[in-house]
Amino acid sequence: MKIVLVSRIDDADALRYTAALAEELEGLGHDVALEEGTARHLGREGIPFEEIAGDLVVVVGGDGSVLLTVHQMRKQVPVLGINWGEVGFLADLEPDEAGAFFAAHKGVFQVERRMRVSLSVDGRWLGDALNEAVIVTDRPAKMLRFGVYVDGKSAERFRADGLLISTPTGSTAYAMSAGGPIVDPQIEGFLLIPLAPYMLSSRPHLISTGRNVEISLETEKPAHLVIDGQTTFELEREATVTVKKSEEPALFVSTGKPFFEKVNHKLRNL
Repeated sequence: MKIVLVSRIDDADALRYTAALAEELEGLGHDVALEEGTARHLGREGIPFEEIAGDLVVVVGGDGSVLLTVHQMRKQVPVLGINWGEVGFLADLEPDEAGAFFAAHKGVFQVERRMRVSLSVDGRWLGDALNEAVIVTDRPAKMLRFGVYVDGKSAERFRADGLLISTPTGSTAYAMSAGGPIVDPQIEGFLLIPLAPYMLSSRPHLISTGRNVEISLETEKPAHLVIDGQTTFELEREATVTVKKSEEPALFVSTGKPFFEKVNHKLRNL
Protein backbone atom coordinates (compact mmCIF):
# COMPACT_ATOMS: atom_id res chain seq x y z
CA MET A 1 0.00 0.00 0.00
CA LYS A 2 1.23 3.50 -0.88
CA ILE A 3 0.95 5.73 2.21
CA VAL A 4 1.85 9.42 2.42
CA LEU A 5 2.58 10.91 5.85
CA VAL A 6 1.85 14.53 6.75
CA SER A 7 2.86 16.06 10.07
CA ARG A 8 2.29 19.39 11.72
CA ILE A 9 5.67 21.07 11.47
CA ASP A 10 5.45 23.37 14.49
CA ASP A 11 5.79 20.52 16.98
CA ALA A 12 9.07 18.62 17.29
CA ASP A 13 7.40 15.72 19.10
CA ALA A 14 4.87 15.32 16.29
CA LEU A 15 7.69 15.23 13.74
CA ARG A 16 9.60 12.61 15.74
CA TYR A 17 6.43 10.54 16.03
CA THR A 18 5.86 10.79 12.27
CA ALA A 19 9.40 9.61 11.54
CA ALA A 20 8.94 6.63 13.86
CA LEU A 21 5.56 5.85 12.29
CA ALA A 22 7.14 5.87 8.84
CA GLU A 23 9.63 3.22 9.94
CA GLU A 24 6.85 1.16 11.54
CA LEU A 25 4.72 1.25 8.39
CA GLU A 26 7.69 0.34 6.21
CA GLY A 27 8.29 -2.58 8.53
CA LEU A 28 4.72 -3.73 7.81
CA GLY A 29 5.55 -3.74 4.10
CA HIS A 30 3.98 -0.45 3.04
CA ASP A 31 5.47 1.97 0.52
CA VAL A 32 5.82 5.19 2.55
CA ALA A 33 6.41 8.75 1.35
CA LEU A 34 6.52 12.07 3.17
CA GLU A 35 4.76 15.31 2.27
CA GLU A 36 7.28 17.95 1.20
CA GLY A 37 7.08 20.23 4.26
CA THR A 38 7.18 17.29 6.65
CA ALA A 39 10.13 15.77 4.81
CA ARG A 40 12.08 19.04 4.80
CA HIS A 41 11.86 19.29 8.60
CA LEU A 42 13.06 15.69 8.87
CA GLY A 43 15.93 16.24 6.45
CA ARG A 44 14.46 14.00 3.75
CA GLU A 45 13.00 14.20 0.25
CA GLY A 46 9.27 14.63 -0.05
CA ILE A 47 6.38 15.29 -2.42
CA PRO A 48 4.23 18.46 -2.66
CA PHE A 49 0.62 18.41 -1.45
CA GLU A 50 -0.59 18.89 -5.02
CA GLU A 51 1.15 15.70 -6.15
CA ILE A 52 -0.07 13.47 -3.34
CA ALA A 53 -1.43 10.22 -4.72
CA GLY A 54 -1.70 6.70 -3.43
CA ASP A 55 -3.95 4.62 -1.22
CA LEU A 56 -3.87 6.56 2.03
CA VAL A 57 -2.76 9.86 3.58
CA VAL A 58 -1.99 9.80 7.30
CA VAL A 59 -2.06 13.21 8.99
CA VAL A 60 -0.38 13.67 12.37
CA GLY A 61 -1.88 16.85 13.77
CA GLY A 62 -5.08 18.59 14.73
CA ASP A 63 -8.12 19.51 12.67
CA GLY A 64 -6.24 22.38 11.05
CA SER A 65 -3.63 19.98 9.67
CA VAL A 66 -6.34 17.70 8.29
CA LEU A 67 -8.20 20.62 6.69
CA LEU A 68 -4.99 21.93 5.11
CA THR A 69 -4.26 18.50 3.65
CA VAL A 70 -7.75 18.08 2.20
CA HIS A 71 -7.58 21.58 0.70
CA GLN A 72 -4.17 21.15 -0.87
CA MET A 73 -4.66 17.73 -2.44
CA ARG A 74 -5.41 18.00 -6.16
CA LYS A 75 -7.35 14.71 -6.05
CA GLN A 76 -8.92 13.43 -2.86
CA VAL A 77 -7.20 10.42 -1.30
CA PRO A 78 -8.57 8.67 1.83
CA VAL A 79 -7.31 10.45 4.96
CA LEU A 80 -6.64 9.05 8.41
CA GLY A 81 -6.00 11.57 11.16
CA ILE A 82 -3.84 10.89 14.20
CA ASN A 83 -4.71 13.48 16.82
CA TRP A 84 -1.85 15.77 17.81
CA GLY A 85 -3.98 18.78 18.62
CA GLU A 86 -6.48 20.10 21.14
CA VAL A 87 -9.60 18.07 20.32
CA GLY A 88 -9.29 16.60 16.84
CA PHE A 89 -12.82 15.88 15.62
CA LEU A 90 -11.31 15.02 12.22
CA ALA A 91 -8.61 12.81 13.74
CA ASP A 92 -10.06 9.48 14.84
CA LEU A 93 -6.94 7.88 16.28
CA GLU A 94 -4.83 8.85 19.26
CA PRO A 95 -1.06 8.41 18.82
CA ASP A 96 -0.92 5.28 20.97
CA GLU A 97 -3.70 3.62 18.92
CA ALA A 98 -2.10 3.88 15.49
CA GLY A 99 0.25 0.89 15.71
CA ALA A 100 -2.49 -1.57 16.64
CA PHE A 101 -4.81 -0.14 13.99
CA PHE A 102 -2.32 -0.58 11.14
CA ALA A 103 -1.33 -4.05 12.35
CA ALA A 104 -5.00 -5.08 12.28
CA HIS A 105 -5.78 -3.46 8.90
CA LYS A 106 -3.16 -4.62 6.45
CA GLY A 107 -4.40 -2.90 3.33
CA VAL A 108 -8.19 -3.07 3.75
CA PHE A 109 -9.92 0.08 5.00
CA GLN A 110 -13.52 1.19 5.06
CA VAL A 111 -13.83 4.72 3.64
CA GLU A 112 -16.44 7.34 4.54
CA ARG A 113 -17.44 10.05 2.06
CA ARG A 114 -17.89 13.47 3.67
CA MET A 115 -19.73 16.08 1.61
CA ARG A 116 -18.08 19.41 1.00
CA VAL A 117 -19.65 22.74 0.16
CA SER A 118 -18.78 24.40 -3.14
CA LEU A 119 -18.80 28.20 -2.99
CA SER A 120 -19.09 30.63 -5.88
CA VAL A 121 -19.45 34.40 -5.88
CA ASP A 122 -21.29 35.99 -8.77
CA GLY A 123 -20.48 32.96 -10.92
CA ARG A 124 -16.79 32.68 -9.93
CA TRP A 125 -15.85 29.47 -8.10
CA LEU A 126 -13.79 30.13 -4.97
CA GLY A 127 -13.32 26.73 -3.41
CA ASP A 128 -14.77 23.82 -1.44
CA ALA A 129 -15.25 23.76 2.33
CA LEU A 130 -15.08 20.57 4.38
CA ASN A 131 -16.00 22.25 7.67
CA GLU A 132 -17.37 25.69 6.93
CA ALA A 133 -17.22 29.00 5.17
CA VAL A 134 -17.82 32.17 7.12
CA ILE A 135 -18.78 35.62 5.88
CA VAL A 136 -17.63 38.39 8.21
CA THR A 137 -17.11 42.13 8.03
CA ASP A 138 -13.56 43.44 7.86
CA ARG A 139 -14.61 46.32 10.10
CA PRO A 140 -14.90 45.27 13.77
CA ALA A 141 -18.17 46.11 15.56
CA LYS A 142 -20.02 46.58 12.26
CA MET A 143 -22.98 44.37 11.30
CA LEU A 144 -23.83 42.96 7.89
CA ARG A 145 -27.25 42.53 6.34
CA PHE A 146 -27.94 39.18 4.69
CA GLY A 147 -30.63 37.77 2.47
CA VAL A 148 -31.07 34.00 2.21
CA TYR A 149 -32.74 32.68 -0.93
CA VAL A 150 -33.85 29.05 -1.32
CA ASP A 151 -34.95 27.89 -4.76
CA GLY A 152 -35.12 31.51 -5.82
CA LYS A 153 -37.48 32.50 -3.00
CA SER A 154 -36.59 34.73 -0.07
CA ALA A 155 -36.24 32.54 3.04
CA GLU A 156 -34.93 35.10 5.53
CA ARG A 157 -33.36 38.52 5.89
CA PHE A 158 -31.37 39.47 8.97
CA ARG A 159 -28.55 41.57 10.37
CA ALA A 160 -25.64 39.89 12.13
CA ASP A 161 -21.91 40.05 12.72
CA GLY A 162 -21.53 37.32 10.12
CA LEU A 163 -22.94 34.13 8.66
CA LEU A 164 -21.57 30.60 8.95
CA ILE A 165 -22.19 28.12 6.13
CA SER A 166 -21.34 24.71 7.56
CA THR A 167 -21.36 21.10 6.45
CA PRO A 168 -22.58 18.35 8.81
CA THR A 169 -18.90 17.46 9.34
CA GLY A 170 -18.28 21.07 10.39
CA SER A 171 -21.18 21.03 12.85
CA THR A 172 -18.75 20.06 15.63
CA ALA A 173 -16.37 22.92 14.78
CA TYR A 174 -17.05 26.67 14.54
CA ALA A 175 -20.77 25.95 14.02
CA MET A 176 -21.05 24.28 17.43
CA SER A 177 -19.30 27.22 19.10
CA ALA A 178 -21.77 29.55 17.36
CA GLY A 179 -24.75 27.72 18.85
CA GLY A 180 -25.56 25.34 16.03
CA PRO A 181 -26.68 21.70 16.46
CA ILE A 182 -24.47 18.64 16.17
CA VAL A 183 -25.41 17.00 12.88
CA ASP A 184 -24.82 13.39 11.85
CA PRO A 185 -22.17 13.58 9.08
CA GLN A 186 -24.13 11.02 7.05
CA ILE A 187 -26.79 13.70 6.49
CA GLU A 188 -26.20 15.90 3.46
CA GLY A 189 -27.30 19.47 4.03
CA PHE A 190 -26.18 23.07 4.40
CA LEU A 191 -26.20 24.45 7.94
CA LEU A 192 -26.63 28.24 8.01
CA ILE A 193 -25.91 29.93 11.35
CA PRO A 194 -26.12 33.70 11.91
CA LEU A 195 -23.27 34.99 14.09
CA ALA A 196 -24.51 37.26 16.88
CA PRO A 197 -27.74 38.23 15.04
CA TYR A 198 -29.48 41.48 15.89
CA MET A 199 -32.86 39.72 16.27
CA LEU A 200 -33.21 36.63 18.47
CA SER A 201 -35.66 35.23 15.92
CA SER A 202 -32.80 34.67 13.46
CA ARG A 203 -32.09 30.99 14.01
CA PRO A 204 -29.91 28.31 12.38
CA HIS A 205 -31.29 26.58 9.28
CA LEU A 206 -30.48 23.09 7.95
CA ILE A 207 -31.24 23.04 4.22
CA SER A 208 -31.17 20.07 1.84
CA THR A 209 -28.37 19.92 -0.71
CA GLY A 210 -31.08 19.30 -3.30
CA ARG A 211 -32.17 22.92 -3.06
CA ASN A 212 -30.63 25.98 -4.70
CA VAL A 213 -29.20 28.23 -1.97
CA GLU A 214 -27.93 31.76 -2.43
CA ILE A 215 -26.66 34.24 0.16
CA SER A 216 -26.98 37.89 -0.74
CA LEU A 217 -24.95 40.62 0.95
CA GLU A 218 -27.51 43.41 1.18
CA THR A 219 -25.13 46.00 2.54
CA GLU A 220 -22.56 48.52 1.44
CA LYS A 221 -20.04 47.34 4.04
CA PRO A 222 -17.00 45.36 2.82
CA ALA A 223 -16.79 41.72 3.89
CA HIS A 224 -14.60 38.64 3.66
CA LEU A 225 -15.37 35.00 2.91
CA VAL A 226 -13.08 32.55 4.76
CA ILE A 227 -13.06 28.88 3.72
CA ASP A 228 -12.10 26.37 6.43
CA GLY A 229 -9.77 28.97 7.95
CA GLN A 230 -7.40 28.30 5.04
CA THR A 231 -8.24 30.82 2.33
CA THR A 232 -9.77 34.30 2.47
CA PHE A 233 -11.53 36.22 -0.28
CA GLU A 234 -12.70 39.81 -0.31
CA LEU A 235 -16.37 40.16 -1.23
CA GLU A 236 -17.60 43.04 -3.27
CA ARG A 237 -20.49 45.07 -1.90
CA GLU A 238 -23.85 43.42 -2.56
CA ALA A 239 -22.17 40.17 -3.70
CA THR A 240 -24.15 36.95 -4.09
CA VAL A 241 -22.68 33.70 -2.76
CA THR A 242 -23.98 30.49 -4.35
CA VAL A 243 -23.87 27.40 -2.12
CA LYS A 244 -23.81 23.94 -3.70
CA LYS A 245 -22.78 20.41 -2.82
CA SER A 246 -19.25 19.80 -4.08
CA GLU A 247 -18.86 17.19 -6.79
CA GLU A 248 -15.86 15.68 -4.99
CA PRO A 249 -16.34 14.72 -1.34
CA ALA A 250 -13.55 14.36 1.17
CA LEU A 251 -12.62 10.75 1.96
CA PHE A 252 -11.91 9.54 5.49
CA VAL A 253 -10.83 6.15 6.75
CA SER A 254 -13.33 4.72 9.20
CA THR A 255 -11.79 3.44 12.42
CA GLY A 256 -15.03 1.85 13.58
CA LYS A 257 -15.65 4.41 16.33
CA PRO A 258 -19.36 5.44 16.43
CA PHE A 259 -19.74 9.15 15.60
CA PHE A 260 -21.81 10.21 18.61
CA GLU A 261 -19.71 8.15 21.00
CA LYS A 262 -16.62 9.90 19.64
CA VAL A 263 -18.24 13.33 19.96
CA ASN A 264 -19.31 12.63 23.53
CA HIS A 265 -15.79 11.52 24.47
CA LYS A 266 -14.09 14.51 22.89
CA LEU A 267 -16.53 17.07 24.33
CA ARG A 268 -16.01 15.69 27.81
CA ASN A 269 -12.27 16.21 27.40
CA LEU A 270 -12.41 19.84 26.25
